[in-house]
Amino acid sequence: MLILEEMQSRGHESLTLLHHAPSGLKAALAVHSTILGPAIAGVRLREQDEELAVRGALALSESLTLKAALAGLNYGGGACVIMMPDTRVDDPHAREALFRALGRQARPLASRVVLTEDIGVTPADIAFVAQETPATLGMNTDTSSVTGYGVYRGMKAAARFALGSESMRGVRVAILGVGAVGRALAAHLHREGARLTVSDDRPERAQALADDLSGVEVVPCSSALDVPCDIFAPCGYGHSIHSADVPRLQCRLIAGGEHHPLTLRGEAAVKEAGIVYMPDFAVNSAGLIAAATGADMNAAAEQVYQTVSRITHVAEQYSKPPHLVARKMAERRIELIGSLGRA
Repeated sequence: MLILEEMQSRGHESLTLLHHAPSGLKAALAVHSTILGPAIAGVRLREQDEELAVRGALALSESLTLKAALAGLNYGGGACVIMMPDTRVDDPHAREALFRALGRQARPLASRVVLTEDIGVTPADIAFVAQETPATLGMNTDTSSVTGYGVYRGMKAAARFALGSESMRGVRVAILGVGAVGRALAAHLHREGARLTVSDDRPERAQALADDLSGVEVVPCSSALDVPCDIFAPCGYGHSIHSADVPRLQCRLIAGGEHHPLTLRGEAAVKEAGIVYMPDFAVNSAGLIAAATGADMNAAAEQVYQTVSRITHVAEQYSKPPHLVARKMAERRIELIGSLGRA
């Protein structure tokens, strides 16, 4: 599919390519929607090529639109994916230059885009961005830790619907991806007595987690989908579950911190397989809520818990899959609140 066709099919407003040769900045900045307000754009720093960066920005920005709407925030959705410079950014001055270049390049869009941290980016990086543009959030929020706790709380609410109880004691959870969010989620689950299996594309990271938390099993990423479990928690970079691989899943619930673990075709396959899917934009929004509103970790995670509980209540009442209910709720808020500005 051509990029413009994909933008049209998803309803995107704009896609901007950013470049600054001296700092090595090469980035894709996608704005999906500004109907509810400026687009919150999660900034990611990853080693990937241009096409993957563009498509990743498009997918992530759509998810952010739904996440912000479902969380009741007056923001739209955006995403900025920075391709790792050839010289990397291990040197602190090089890192400062990269993110200040991003802020300066994005400054003309300040009325439409608000930049905040995502995978590979820290609050300190956003502080560099903020030196060049006022449109930033999250400098004083450990969003990964807050997000991980929110996923844990949202998972419990989803488990009450899918498993009959929100207790995690003895529940088998397979976590794919143990970066900052996955590690935080694992710690909360382990504390409650869940039986954990973890995997990561950096095996040493998964093993380090297992060394810290007793009784945690480590498997290769290639085997993660085959693990017998009650809950599968994708916490990677996106599209961890290909639709063709859905038959491999041995879980009853999918709930994790990853944006877009499934395509729409994958969601249909999961529904057909009888697996409950609580979508990313419902369970991974605590960090965004905290950054946007100043709520503390407990308050942000409680909001996620209440949102997921509302989704499952409607799903049970009308016998509809939770992921479709969640999307409809988000789209309905965009439609209703957005209409106020068009009156």
